[in-house]
Amino acid sequence: MKDKPVILVVDDQPQNIELLEAYLVPQGYEIVKATNGEEALEKLSGNQIDLILLDVLMPGMDGFEVTRRVKQDNTYRLLPIILVTVLRETEDRVKGIEAGCDDFISSPVDKIELLARVRSLLKIKAYNELMSNYREELESEVTRRTEELKQALEHLQQDTTQRKLAEEALRESEAKYRLLIDTANESVVVAQDGLLIFVNPAAIDLLGGYSEQELMDRPFSEFIHPDDRSMVVENYRRRITNVEVQPRYSFRVVTRDGIVKWVEINAALMEWQGKPATLNFLADITQRKRAEHEIKILSTAVEQSTEGIAITDLDGNLAFINEAWSRMHGYKSSKELLGKSLAIFHNQEQFENSVKPFNEKVMELGAHSGEVGHIRSDGKPFPTLMTTTLLKDEKGKPYALVGIVKDITERKEAENKLQHTLDSLRKAVSATIQVLVSAVEARDPYTSGHQIRSADLARTIATEMKLSRDRIEGVRVAATIHDIGKLSIPAEILSKPTKLTEIEFSLIKEHPKKGYEILKDVESPWRLAEIVHQHHERMNGSGYPRNLRGDDILMEARILAVADVVEAMASHRPYRPSLGVDAAMEEIEKNRGILYDIDVVDTCLRLFRENGYQLPSGSLISRGLIGI
Repeated sequence: MKDKPVILVVDDQPQNIELLEAYLVPQGYEIVKATNGEEALEKLSGNQIDLILLDVLMPGMDGFEVTRRVKQDNTYRLLPIILVTVLRETEDRVKGIEAGCDDFISSPVDKIELLARVRSLLKIKAYNELMSNYREELESEVTRRTEELKQALEHLQQDTTQRKLAEEALRESEAKYRLLIDTANESVVVAQDGLLIFVNPAAIDLLGGYSEQELMDRPFSEFIHPDDRSMVVENYRRRITNVEVQPRYSFRVVTRDGIVKWVEINAALMEWQGKPATLNFLADITQRKRAEHEIKILSTAVEQSTEGIAITDLDGNLAFINEAWSRMHGYKSSKELLGKSLAIFHNQEQFENSVKPFNEKVMELGAHSGEVGHIRSDGKPFPTLMTTTLLKDEKGKPYALVGIVKDITERKEAENKLQHTLDSLRKAVSATIQVLVSAVEARDPYTSGHQIRSADLARTIATEMKLSRDRIEGVRVAATIHDIGKLSIPAEILSKPTKLTEIEFSLIKEHPKKGYEILKDVESPWRLAEIVHQHHERMNGSGYPRNLRGDDILMEARILAVADVVEAMASHRPYRPSLGVDAAMEEIEKNRGILYDIDVVDTCLRLFRENGYQLPSGSLISRGLIGI
């Protein structure tokens, strides 16, 4: 006795055989392979095959001819055949039925549907063989017992014991087969004169809620869904009158509780107590029907999707592609692309720069999304957003790839336009800032270039501290205009060559607040007004104008504070000569963690002492080499 059901898979495409094998072997099935019709017939004669999965479109002998030849051989008349086909026309299906196939499944094959159909047909085959064996054994038993009864009748007077033994043996035989039917998982019913005259326990469970007697007291049509009732009754009438009718079809039944179930019937004409009846095997296919419905919805969604969808093997050969993908790439139909390589959608540059790194990510992570360059059928390149998922079997072995692609040409054009606009705005803002800087320096010519030099140092510190690009830019812009509040201070105070009086210095100390008031209503992606407001605050709270301390001071303002002090000490002022960079370094190092932020001070010291940083010279600024 075989341990596993044996399935013969016939397909001229090796990848299709491998896919079916990946679906079936983990479920406990043994696979025999054939790549054409002639080989399939040879394999059939040399193996104990339980079911055939047969591709229709093959070179040489196609699937229809193979089916006819198999079914013509009485040895294999009960062997179920499933035709795997991309053909969906009714005439093609009729051709398959006429050839003798038992079922169809559409390509590409859905795993859930495949396994459901295989299990159903193998069950039906098993019961067909069981009933065939039962009939043969019963006929043999009846023949033998009839002969024995004849002999017993001739010697009835002399040997009544023999007759009793024969009757007991017959009863035992009937009991044995009744036991097989009663314990079967498949629903078995016998119908005669419009009534059910026999139902096994599985059938009672299938029709849920009715007792055996209730099922046998009412016309069987009452248990059939109203929309299917006339069709089922007509098929029964034709079969009972020995008119040819399809032996297997599906319909709906209704339980006592109103639950609708789909069943598949396999029926045959028989005699029951001398009158014609039908022997019916019923399989619950509700889950299969639900899966078919879901597959139909999914298939519709895929076909109607505006995004391109494709399925390939691991070598990139197309097994499925929807029309949106074809149209997107300039092809008339998806059919002309099946079996071709995905390489036709990329030029060499795209493959090296985007496709190859993208595929490496997919294989590493199992799924990846990103921008990938494609080309149309005329060779014209276009940008896409690609999402690809690696499909794996139950054992985790990859077997296929699913890709979804969206044409982002319009988005890229919009991004380019936006970038152009941003560049224009940035130039306009830079020009405005330059005007403000010039205005400040015109009132305080002795500190000309101070803001630009401070901005360069502040930007370099922020970069060394690995702030984000956006925050670095905010530091630079704020530093470039950090003394804008000095526009409110009389020019004679700004340029006074002697020491300021207490009143004059108090006016100078107002410039951060004045700068805040000038900038507070300016739309900006950065907190420019607040950075300018805080650039004279100190970590210990001794700064001005608000005596902020520690974490209350923005990091951008802490960076600007150090850059401002270093540049001021290293540069000439009306009231004193330059103190030099060394003195500036000594100042911030001495007050590290007291007046100035520790990380900012350490970064600034490292820039000057280890990295060789130098403040920009006046000539560089005047020549525009240090920009805004």
